[in-house]
Amino acid sequence: MVDEKPHPELVIGVIRRMKDVTPAIYYFRWAERKTNQAHCPEAYNSLLMVMARSKNFDSLEEILEEMSVAGFGPSNSTCVELVVSFVKSRHLREAFDILQTMRKFRFRPAFSAYTTLIGALSTVQESDLMLTLFHQMQELGYEVSVHLFTTLIRVFAKEGRVDAALSLLDEMKSNSFDADIVLYNVCIDCFGKVGNVDMAWKFFHEMKTHGLMPDDVTYTSMIGVLCRANRLDEAVDIFEQMEQNRKVPCVYAYNTMIMGYGSAGKFNEAYNLLERQKGKGCIPSVIAYNCILTCLRKKGRVEEALRIFEEMKKDAEPNVTTFNIMIDMLCRAGNLDAALKIQDAMKEAGLFPNVMTVNIMVDRLCKAQKIDEACLIFDGMDHKVCTPNEVTFCSLIDGLGKHGRVDDAYRLYEKMLDSDRIPNAVVYTSLIRNFFKCGRKEDGHKIYKEMVRRGCSPDLMLLNTYMDCVFKAGETEKGRALFGEIKAQGFVPDVQSYSILIHNLVKAGFARETYELFYAMKDQGCVLDTRAYNTVIDGFCKSGKVNKAYQLLEEMKTKGHPPTVVTYGSVIDGLAKIDRLDEAYMLFEEAKSIGIELNVVVYSSLIDGFGKVGRIDEAYLIMEELMQKGLTPNVYTWNCLLDGLVKADEINEALVCFQSMKDLKCSPNQVTYSILINGLCGIRKFNKAFVFWQEMQKQGLKPNCITYTTMISGLSSAGNIVEAHGLFERFKANGGVPDSASYNAIIEGLSLANRAIDAYALFEETRLKGCSIHTKTCVSLLDALHKAECLEQAAIVGAVLRETAKSQHASRSW
Repeated sequence: MVDEKPHPELVIGVIRRMKDVTPAIYYFRWAERKTNQAHCPEAYNSLLMVMARSKNFDSLEEILEEMSVAGFGPSNSTCVELVVSFVKSRHLREAFDILQTMRKFRFRPAFSAYTTLIGALSTVQESDLMLTLFHQMQELGYEVSVHLFTTLIRVFAKEGRVDAALSLLDEMKSNSFDADIVLYNVCIDCFGKVGNVDMAWKFFHEMKTHGLMPDDVTYTSMIGVLCRANRLDEAVDIFEQMEQNRKVPCVYAYNTMIMGYGSAGKFNEAYNLLERQKGKGCIPSVIAYNCILTCLRKKGRVEEALRIFEEMKKDAEPNVTTFNIMIDMLCRAGNLDAALKIQDAMKEAGLFPNVMTVNIMVDRLCKAQKIDEACLIFDGMDHKVCTPNEVTFCSLIDGLGKHGRVDDAYRLYEKMLDSDRIPNAVVYTSLIRNFFKCGRKEDGHKIYKEMVRRGCSPDLMLLNTYMDCVFKAGETEKGRALFGEIKAQGFVPDVQSYSILIHNLVKAGFARETYELFYAMKDQGCVLDTRAYNTVIDGFCKSGKVNKAYQLLEEMKTKGHPPTVVTYGSVIDGLAKIDRLDEAYMLFEEAKSIGIELNVVVYSSLIDGFGKVGRIDEAYLIMEELMQKGLTPNVYTWNCLLDGLVKADEINEALVCFQSMKDLKCSPNQVTYSILINGLCGIRKFNKAFVFWQEMQKQGLKPNCITYTTMISGLSSAGNIVEAHGLFERFKANGGVPDSASYNAIIEGLSLANRAIDAYALFEETRLKGCSIHTKTCVSLLDALHKAECLEQAAIVGAVLRETAKSQHASRSW
């Protein structure tokens, strides 16, 4: 029988035995109704303890509010238990919220609840929450200790929030707390790690003035800070201070100093320190040798590392880290056989390759273009001992994709899904980039859609990569839309986003948009890097804003971004194209004076510019300098020079250059032949032009519309109308679309050769095509038609001639 009026002791006992909060609350309310009395504090605390054990806090605020109304709060042990339950399950934000709820009802949470939560928050770098709790403790009158100050200062210093850390130090001193050696050691280590070496030095000297002698931790921290800051001489001084009159060496200090020497490339000093340690009766540990091997790997000193690896076995047994360092180094050097031998030695030593070992080998082999070997390593993994993780899959998927094996990469991606590994944005970025690179843009788009369908959120790098791929695939409008998608996904476009957009819009012929995008980038606070400056400068030059490009070139220098050959090339080309050749040449000389290695593209821009304005001597000088520098002019360079010579009526000199071009094994293209044919026709050397025309055809080069027009006009003018007309018909039969100039040239030629009816047929075709007919052409045709007594056709041509004259007169009047 259930007691009609349960006693408080019974209620407390029953609740304490319960594990689930729901029946506990049900019983709690039932007892309340039966006794018609409010529960005692112990009953409420017992219920809160059940909540803590079951981690169910749905009714917490309601219970706390009742306790507040009743005039009592949770006991200290209950408060601590509530916080500890959340800390154990790593729900630190919820633990913080519980304390804030207690403060809302004006309860005084236990001292230990605060310190426990502050300690837990320090491990996840939640400095602001820690500071809030710290200030609450002070408001409640709790006495905070040096240890608590140290915990907070460590986190703020690690985050690089120097001002906040120093403010806490000042607060501690104003409360008459004396800093102990632990606090000084924390300050030296943390401030040093965020690069504030002078502040670390200050604390090192300050502790001595306060009568505290540096211990092993102090010295080791200070040595490490100085080594990382490349202040090796000062590190050595500190190390020697520590070693003075010391019989037993500090192993940690030796290891730190050895690492410092190795990082600086001073390996002899590092080896001497090993011997010195042995001389003091202390055998160097595997950590000391791993430090040296790590530094040798970074410097690429493979043979020396192999020697040290063998020598270390006299003092210390290599561990998994040692083997991983060696395997990594040998794979980087492309020495796969040696890496596999090290792996075998690892197994013989009773150590099995872990996933890090496999990841190193797969990644390095992929980067060395040894994809088959990387696949063998992956396929040979014993999944019971070593299971591939996301990094393993990602490295191999990327390696296969970059090697053009995109289908294999996709199959591996499917295998990743089958093994319950969740692909991240890095995997999808690789798949998208490599499908597009192989010309399979539809598959690239499908990968992006699949990523979205699987709920994987893209990061900014993926969206930038996807946008760049889409632009390069010629989908300009979709590329623009993806720039908008970056913002829609909640990201702020970075300097790379803008650089991709500007560069590709310029390539697509939208250079005029550079100005607006550049200022949008500036307004957003993007800090331009060299690539961004080069992209924007190129856009300004191509849109005619050369002065603005020039200003940005100067801005680059002041911002600490040295201009590159790309920067100078863009501005020189921009100036040359608007005939500001003297300024272009000055910039050319400036680039050389500061050691920029100028390429063929820059030289070609100047040759083109000087040639177009008839400054042939200067164009020649630039070409000579180009060759003296050991550079080889390409077909574009030669075409620029030939075009300049033709425009200056130096056709004989152009022919000499053409021969030099062929002598230097540079194959002419259709533009080259078009330039020469045009030049020869211009001086009425039609037969010579026709020779080049035939040579061009033999080379398998297809003439363009301008070449055909030039040749047709030349042959017509020379009276070779049969050849001209045949050429014209061949042009059309080969799929060519004659323009107005082509039609006028052949009509005029046929008219002069008294082939009036053929000329008139083309006259009608020209009108039907919507091409304009020149007045001179009409006059020649009209004359030919009158001679042939084709009066009806002559009347039509005369009418067209009168209409043309009227429209020209109206245009002049207007």
